[in-house]
Amino acid sequence: MPKLSTGNHFGGRMVFDAKGALFIALGENNQRATAQDLDKLQGKLVRLTGQGEIPPDNPFVHQAGARPEIWSYGIRNPQGLAINPWSGALWLHEHGPRGGDEINIPEKGKNYGWPLATWGINYSGLKVPEAKGEIVEGTEQPVYYWKDSPAISGMAFYASDVFAPWRHKLFIGALKDKEVIVMRVDGNTVTEEGRILGDRKQRIRDVRVGPDGYLYVLTDESDGQLLKVSPSPDTAATR
Repeated sequence: MPKLSTGNHFGGRMVFDAKGALFIALGENNQRATAQDLDKLQGKLVRLTGQGEIPPDNPFVHQAGARPEIWSYGIRNPQGLAINPWSGALWLHEHGPRGGDEINIPEKGKNYGWPLATWGINYSGLKVPEAKGEIVEGTEQPVYYWKDSPAISGMAFYASDVFAPWRHKLFIGALKDKEVIVMRVDGNTVTEEGRILGDRKQRIRDVRVGPDGYLYVLTDESDGQLLKVSPSPDTAATR
């Protein structure tokens, strides 16, 4: 990535897939149009080998003027990246502007819309200048989105057998809503959404499932905490 003068929308989540490829999610650094520019890495999902080389089957390897590292594009501010253990698919989530947080399953060479397609608006209350609508030809729709943004952050699938009530659940932190979002997943489809830990009223930066089967939740406050969570009546989904 080149040095940039803007100070936000960095993204930066990373994950290895089952074949050892490294995916890196990069934000558009608050320069919206770059998410559609294939000669730039801003607003892209990058795919490399485990040795940091460019895989020969990346979608833009042979396209003149395009960065060969790119796997997919049209991303705003990615905050979560994880492999779905039941389908094997890569899941990515990102912040919209004012509204329009979304979950995508990024596929090879596909355009995930930003800033041409979005379910959000500018913080000013006006439409995003480049936006052509919510559904735009040539762009992919999210598998799930929030019209009112919870400011999602971090993502963890629960594949452990330790706590049966959490099987086939996906956990996502919420910075603005100050909760942990709990989603039931069937294959690559979200079938249910609930919330836990809202009573703590703390911004949630990240969520991880430990090898012990507990959920570890990192808060984003001046006195930030690492919480160890198990299912109980106190942590049941509230809605």
